[in-house]
Amino acid sequence: MTLQIGFLLFPQVQQLDLTGPYDVLASLPNVQVHLIWKDLVPITASTGLLLKPTTTFDDCPDLDVICIPGGAGVGPLMEDEQTLGFIKRQAAQARYVTSVCTGSLVLGAAGLLKGKRATTHWAYHELLPKLGAIAVQDRVVRDGNLFTGGGITAGIDFALVLAAELVGAEAAQLIQLQLEYAPAPPFESGSPQTAPSAVVDEARHRAALSLKLRTEITERAAAKLDLR
Repeated sequence: MTLQIGFLLFPQVQQLDLTGPYDVLASLPNVQVHLIWKDLVPITASTGLLLKPTTTFDDCPDLDVICIPGGAGVGPLMEDEQTLGFIKRQAAQARYVTSVCTGSLVLGAAGLLKGKRATTHWAYHELLPKLGAIAVQDRVVRDGNLFTGGGITAGIDFALVLAAELVGAEAAQLIQLQLEYAPAPPFESGSPQTAPSAVVDEARHRAALSLKLRTEITERAAAKLDLR
């Protein structure tokens, strides 16, 4: 049976949140990968790349894996009842419910993180508990059938962990080798724990307005959930 994997595609998605894990999971044997949105009109990612949906909410088959990437456009999604309804319907029967980066906030707005361990981009970690999640600062966090990846590049790590779950560690290692995924970044600035303090301060300054707006959206979304 063909494995059905679906990525939510939406305006202002962070393209690497999507395309990193897409490359990994599309390399699995006997798999069909869907890019899903309300219609088939091409979507502009946050950095300007055009991405084309392959199916719609109405036509999407039942998924074995649903993945919600993050990006600048997650705020509107967290209050979009059509999108949240689609995610909840698919999550109810999917084998695995997953996200990358701030996509976990959308899962939270759909009520899917209550009491669950989860992660997100470091700049928005404080929002997870507002949605009922147990925030964990790891690149990949698993809680039952819920897999969440940290910020952006962690999506590749997440996808390899999920690939090992789906087809075994040896097959996942083969995919990793074929992609030559052996990170050796030129700077030790890939996390707040290792980056110079001045760099962290500047990154927090640049994210401040987004954090403020997302905090307001998160609080409105949380008010609609039963988090008792």
